[in-house]
Amino acid sequence: MKVVLRVGGSVVASPLNPILISKYVDLLKQLKTFKHEIAVVVGGGTYARAFIKAAKDLELEETVQDEVAISVSRIFAQLFVAKLAKLGCGSVLLTVEDAVKCLQEGKIPVMGGLRPGMTTDTVAALTCEKIGADLLVKATDQEGVYDKDPRKHKDAVLISRLSLDNLSSVFAEGKHKTGIHQIIDPEAVKILKHLRIRVVVLNGFKPENVLLAVEGKPVGTIIE
Repeated sequence: MKVVLRVGGSVVASPLNPILISKYVDLLKQLKTFKHEIAVVVGGGTYARAFIKAAKDLELEETVQDEVAISVSRIFAQLFVAKLAKLGCGSVLLTVEDAVKCLQEGKIPVMGGLRPGMTTDTVAALTCEKIGADLLVKATDQEGVYDKDPRKHKDAVLISRLSLDNLSSVFAEGKHKTGIHQIIDPEAVKILKHLRIRVVVLNGFKPENVLLAVEGKPVGTIIE
């Protein structure tokens, strides 16, 4: 199975969690022994948003705000690459095409952000398209997708299953914004609707949930 794993910065980088990163690398090694092909996209979390705010406070344009957030995400991706050692590609990859080549060489490509105006969710969705992925797993700081933001509403209800066509209806934002913080960003949703692949959004603080998703077991929110 070809899998794209999108590890939220809210999970491994808010605050920085080296123990959890190590557990994810162990999981990636395990998936590799099961003959799965995996590509990884890592976000920058609160650190990225802090640098976005700094750029805003400096009255820098939105492109620069995006660029600093991308740099932060790549630092966290670099930790994954270093810990993967020979199983990785030796560096954080800067294009989806490089990720495809790395995967074809039997290794695990790792990326952060790629370019301004594109979130790491969109990077993950584009990677799914380029490698012909069977599954996208989004590891977040929530149990899955809710009918409304659980950080703001105590009565929010977890949705166990959701169709790709209805995905946009549960999100507040309809277009990209620098520092956008919702389960899946709107541009990525558009790509995923076109691809019609299975997506699982789950609690990323438990890396074993990713294995359950790959095995096709019920976990988090299943979107298809």
